[in-house]
Amino acid sequence: LFPKALGQLVAALGVRELHLALTQGFWRTQAWGQPPLQAPAGAELWVWFQPTVTDVDKAWKELSNILSGIFCASLNFIDSTNTVTPTASFKPLGLANGTDHHLLRYAVLPREVVCTENLTPWKKLLPCGSKAGLAVLLKAERLFHSSYHSQAVHIRPVCRDASCLAVSWELRQTLTVVFDTFSSGQGKKDWSLFKMFSRTLTDACPLASQSKVYVDISPKNKEKELLEVTPPPASIHEAIVQGDKRTYAVYDLLSPSLFNTSRSLNVQLKWKRPQDSSELPIPVLHAQRYVSGYGLQTGEISTLIYNTHPYRAFPVILLETVPWYLRLYVHTLTIVTKGKENKPSYIHYQPAQDRRRPHLLEMLIQLPASSVTKVTIQFERALLKWTEYPPDPNHGFYVSSSVLSALVPSVIAMKDVDVEHSPLFTSLFPSSDGSSYFVRLYTEPLLVNLPTPDFSMPYNVICLTCTVVAVCYGSFYNLLTRTFHVEEPSRGGLAKRLANIIRKFRGVPPL
Repeated sequence: LFPKALGQLVAALGVRELHLALTQGFWRTQAWGQPPLQAPAGAELWVWFQPTVTDVDKAWKELSNILSGIFCASLNFIDSTNTVTPTASFKPLGLANGTDHHLLRYAVLPREVVCTENLTPWKKLLPCGSKAGLAVLLKAERLFHSSYHSQAVHIRPVCRDASCLAVSWELRQTLTVVFDTFSSGQGKKDWSLFKMFSRTLTDACPLASQSKVYVDISPKNKEKELLEVTPPPASIHEAIVQGDKRTYAVYDLLSPSLFNTSRSLNVQLKWKRPQDSSELPIPVLHAQRYVSGYGLQTGEISTLIYNTHPYRAFPVILLETVPWYLRLYVHTLTIVTKGKENKPSYIHYQPAQDRRRPHLLEMLIQLPASSVTKVTIQFERALLKWTEYPPDPNHGFYVSSSVLSALVPSVIAMKDVDVEHSPLFTSLFPSSDGSSYFVRLYTEPLLVNLPTPDFSMPYNVICLTCTVVAVCYGSFYNLLTRTFHVEEPSRGGLAKRLANIIRKFRGVPPL
């Protein structure tokens, strides 16, 4: 069942872990709550290589080019100018004997546009493609007509059994979509599979050993009879996901009784009372980032990190990747919490080299309870060579998202759940103990303007030069090289003379 294209790639290039995400849109944490598995806008790729790989940079370049062809994405634009080697932010998610960070590579293309040509190869990696199972719902025009769309591929080594004597490769494909049903449903929050995807489920994939649909029916404000789902679920599953107790209605597609009455499953959720557009509870950890300043010489990048937990403090690892053409002033780095300076416990800074590598800044910051931490750093904009500007230089230059990694304390007591029976998104980052859960968040990408020359001037010069060459030079060249011959008017042949003699006797003008 493992796709041959990815299997050969992992074996040939010595890949230990591979994580690729293609995302369109930005996850709005304050409106949508904690993301199940967030990714930055654009394309994100981070890979751990085996210790047997001698030249990691060469393998990284080959890998990005091959993945670019497999997923029809612009991953071939990943080079040394946007690749970094984090030291603490991206630990292996699978089995790992050692964590030598020199075997890790991380890159983001924030300008990558995700569309249908990226979704099609992603669906072809599935055992049944989009012919059966849950993938039947993946209709491109519906998935991309949404507020947020993120597709990801995760490859990691896992234990084959409990004794862990044998190791298997695990391929996990995730798809996260946010539909705005409130605006598309005439002001109603009711939804169904057919309304969202224009299709219904007909059968399970014959190759699947497990195929389930989870519907979150967690009560809000302790009112249990607010919503109903149809058809009635066969089972109810309760789990603690990211520090919050959730209740799920479970539909098992492999159950023979599910498709007995009709050959399709259309899950519907209806609210018994009209619902206002109430926001979800704000997560314990969330962040935002913006660029400030005026003019085209200097500026400032500000990151706000919120800890809304009422009584517990916890550390967070902040990763900043800034392109080389924004020259950071590291002496201006300030971290302020509740009006006081907050010194990081760990800091790793790798300065940029022009046209070779970006800035890398990693910090371990302690977040006090119920606080807002502001991280600011000033920068100066560089003047690029005129050939280094993109075709639309006045649109601006993108700066990739900041990455926040933290073990967030849970508000409620958690228990270790069985990974096999929990919803899918709790098994990639399983909680190590019952008091905290792992979260990786991404802030907004930034759009920064650089000093841009007037590209209309070369255009005008080219137009004027071409006009002068075409008109003036062409005319002079014709005059100097063309020869002129005077042709004597021909009197005509014998037939024409006889005809003119006859016309003369008849009084008709000659030919």
